[in-house]
Amino acid sequence: MSGARAMPKLRTLRTAEALRRHLDALGVQLPFDEDVDQGEAAPLARAIQIGGRTVGNRFAILPMEGWDATLDGLPTDLVRRRWQRFGSSGAKLIWGGEAVAVRPDGRANPNQLLSGEASTQALAELREALVSEHQRSCGDTTDLMIGLQLTHSGRWARPKGEPAPRTAYRQPLLDARVGVVDDSAILSDDELVSLQQDFAQAARRAQQAGFDFVDIKHCHGYLLHEILSGVARPGRYGGDFEGRTRFLRELLPAVRDAAPGLGIAVRLSIFDFVPFRAGSDGIGEPEPHDAQSRPYTFGGDGSGQGVDLDEPSRLLGLLEELGVELVCTTAGSPYTVPHIQRPAYFPPSDGYYPPEDPLVGVARQIAQTAELKRRHPDLIFVGTGYSYLQEWLAHVAQRVVLDGGADLIGVGRMVLSYPQLPADVLRGRLDRKLICRTFSDCTTAPRNGMVSGCYPIDDFYKQRPERARLLEIKAAATKPRTRSSTPPALG
Repeated sequence: MSGARAMPKLRTLRTAEALRRHLDALGVQLPFDEDVDQGEAAPLARAIQIGGRTVGNRFAILPMEGWDATLDGLPTDLVRRRWQRFGSSGAKLIWGGEAVAVRPDGRANPNQLLSGEASTQALAELREALVSEHQRSCGDTTDLMIGLQLTHSGRWARPKGEPAPRTAYRQPLLDARVGVVDDSAILSDDELVSLQQDFAQAARRAQQAGFDFVDIKHCHGYLLHEILSGVARPGRYGGDFEGRTRFLRELLPAVRDAAPGLGIAVRLSIFDFVPFRAGSDGIGEPEPHDAQSRPYTFGGDGSGQGVDLDEPSRLLGLLEELGVELVCTTAGSPYTVPHIQRPAYFPPSDGYYPPEDPLVGVARQIAQTAELKRRHPDLIFVGTGYSYLQEWLAHVAQRVVLDGGADLIGVGRMVLSYPQLPADVLRGRLDRKLICRTFSDCTTAPRNGMVSGCYPIDDFYKQRPERARLLEIKAAATKPRTRSSTPPALG
C-alpha cells in the first residue's frame, strides 16, 4: 500500500513544470504541449482520409462494454444510452462501439452483445441511434465513420456466467485462473476453420447493419490474440510465426468474400508481460513461475517484463500486404496485466495496486505505438492508453499527432464519465468535474455481477441501486485479491 500511495495523483500536477519535474523524476519521456491549439486547423481538429473516406477529426471512441445487453445478446436501453453518448462525443471515428461475440460460446459474459440473424436489425438501430445523436449534437455526419468490433473471448469466455474457456493451447499460469485441467478446452484446427466462417458471417451482418468496417479483435488475451502467442500449439495454427498468423491470413479473405467492400481493421495488443497478481502488500508482482511455465508473450522480449516489437512489426507488415489500412494499438490483457493495459491509480476490488507510476504505463504504450508508426508509416494508427492523463490528455494527444506518433487518439474509460470530452477539447474548454480519475468502479461493478458505468461521476449511475452495493464492496475490499476472472469495461 505504501508503494502505491507514494505516487502523486495526477490531478495534483496542475502546471506543465510540475508535470515535467515528475516525469524527470520517473525517468520517463512523455511528449506534451503546454497549450492546446484551437480552431479548424488545430492538430486534433484536422480531418484524415481512411479507406477513401474523410474522417472529420483525430479523436476515436474505443469499444466500451457495459455487461448490460439482454441474455440473448440484444441491446437494452442502457446499451442505447451508451452508444448515444458515443455519438454526442464529437469524435469522428467510432472504433467498434463495443465487443460483439461472433457466436454464443465466445461471449465474455451472459450480457454481451451477440451477432446473429436475430440481432442484425437491432444493431442497425443501435448504429442509427448513435448517428442521430451525433447529428443532433455535432451537426455533420458525412465525416463520421463507425465500426463494429467482432470477438471470440476464448480463454476468458463466460457465456453463462461461469468460466467456460475455449483456448488456443495449454498454459499453466493461465489455465489455473479459469479452471482448465486438461486438453478439452483447446479448440482443434477444424474448430478454428469453422470459427473463421463465424467471423465472416458476423462481418456480413455488420455490413447489412450499416457499419463502415469491422474490427477483427486481436487483443487483451482473447482468442485471436492468444493464437498469436501459441508457440506451444501443434498443428497448422501454432508454432512458428507463419503458423501463428495463419488463422488471420485465412480469415481476412473469408471476411472479404462474405462482405465485399466492407472495411477491415485490427485492434492489436502490441506487447504483453507475464501474468501479475497482488503481492502481500497489495501491489502487483509477477506470478511466480519457472522457465518452463513462463508463457510466451507476443511482443515480449523473453524476460516476462520487456518489449520486443519484432513480431508485432512483422504482423503489421502482413496486414499491409493483406490490404488492412487501419489498426488500433493496445497492450497486454485486463485479466493478467491491467497496469500495462489501462494504467490506473485505483485498482478494482479484486485487482492489485500499480507496481509502477501509471504514467510509466501510458508512456510505454505511446512510445511503442510511435515506433511501430515509424516502421509502418502507411498504416493509420489509433493510439490508446490516454485516459489516465486526465487534464493532460489533450496536451499529450496534440503533441503525439504532431510528432507522427499516432494518427488518431483513442478515448475509452474517459467517455463513460465525460462523453463530450473530444468536443470540449476542440472547443477549447474542459469540465474538470467530469474527468475520469480511474477509480475503477466501471470494472469493480461487473466483477461483482453489476452493470458497468461511471458510478462516481455520471449522475445516471449515481442514482442506480447498484451504487450502494458497490460502495459496500469497495469498503470491504481492504486488500485486493490475487485472482481476476471478469473483464473490465473496455475493449
